[in-house]
Amino acid sequence: MAHVVTEPCIGCRNTACVEVCPAECFHIDEQSLWIDPEECIDCKACVPECPVDAIFLDVDVPEKWTHFIKLNEEKAEALPLIFERKEPLS
Repeated sequence: MAHVVTEPCIGCRNTACVEVCPAECFHIDEQSLWIDPEECIDCKACVPECPVDAIFLDVDVPEKWTHFIKLNEEKAEALPLIFERKEPLS
């Protein structure tokens, strides 16, 4: 299992979750963060750090956002890793 970043992160891109991630599995684009499901160790450290409640365990993603499971996988393959906190967008 892995965690998934969902819609509330788009336009927010708060990176507090990145600082607590021991697996360094977050990737970044202009609008959001994404989790590499192959690298996520399911430690749950990122979940309480997200101010917009955008991170879910893949089996707990709300139905309206299940497409984000595949989207995280695709984005993680294409985007650079992020290792340190940056200013959020909003």
